Amino acid sequence: MRRLLTGCFVTLLLLLNTLILIGPLLVFALLKLVAPGRYRDHASGAVMWIAETWAEIDKLIFALCIPTAWDIRGGEGLRRDTSYLVISNHQSWVDIPALIQTLNRRTPFFKFFLKKELIWVPFLGLAWWALDYPFMKRYTKAFLAKNPQLAGQDLKITQQACELFKRQPVTVVNYLEGTRFSETKHAQQNSPFTRLLKPKAGGVAFVLAAMGEQLDAILDVTVVYPQDRIPGFWDLISGAVPRVIVDIRTRELDPALWQGDYENDPAFRQTVQNWVNQLWMEKDARIDALRAGRP
Repeated sequence: MRRLLTGCFVTLLLLLNTLILIGPLLVFALLKLVAPGRYRDHASGAVMWIAETWAEIDKLIFALCIPTAWDIRGGEGLRRDTSYLVISNHQSWVDIPALIQTLNRRTPFFKFFLKKELIWVPFLGLAWWALDYPFMKRYTKAFLAKNPQLAGQDLKITQQACELFKRQPVTVVNYLEGTRFSETKHAQQNSPFTRLLKPKAGGVAFVLAAMGEQLDAILDVTVVYPQDRIPGFWDLISGAVPRVIVDIRTRELDPALWQGDYENDPAFRQTVQNWVNQLWMEKDARIDALRAGRP
């Protein structure tokens, strides 16, 4: 009963926070849509401030209402005036609050690459656009086989969407597994990793090709839930998640990782895949170490 009441109360507070701030955010989103020149940048800054304030209030709600201990390790020297690529494992919707706890107002407000169709979602589509979330359009190999004249257009569209990041620092989040981890998916993939699904190198290669020169470092984030099972979002807001470990390792970006054609150059593709697999091997070992209590 206590957890039920806690979950309902936290849900109410999170909903109120969203409803109160979504109005001003959408007002500035509309101003950004019609404002010229530097006024558009001012509106964009206001939208970002509202989003960060929303995240800070969510953090305060969690701190006051639930007992979860956020064990954040690493990340010394994070800055708000530089650009990062965040690469993280993905297990649960709790991963998003974990990123908020870890990065909000320590780095630029983070962005996710979204499918172009999501821009038409009522209210949220406008909010995501105002927050400068890049809307990407990717063509399947089968589609490109029938329409070869469109080869490379998906990358150009994404590069155009990222042009605005040249005027402001950004944190881009990429989940290499492409989906949340589960034992079922792990078995279906016959994954060679103990606690991770197979990474998809194509997604990060796409991001690096579009934005590589604008990114200053990689934040290699590892999220670990020490309890026996992976918690869901209800577990978090009802107070059933005692501890979350978030480990951050800052890695330099090698320019060689975006100076090639991933789709058409087999040697370059193998280079990126080798880099991703090595990163994932190290992350798999890091998860075991964190769960075992080793530094």
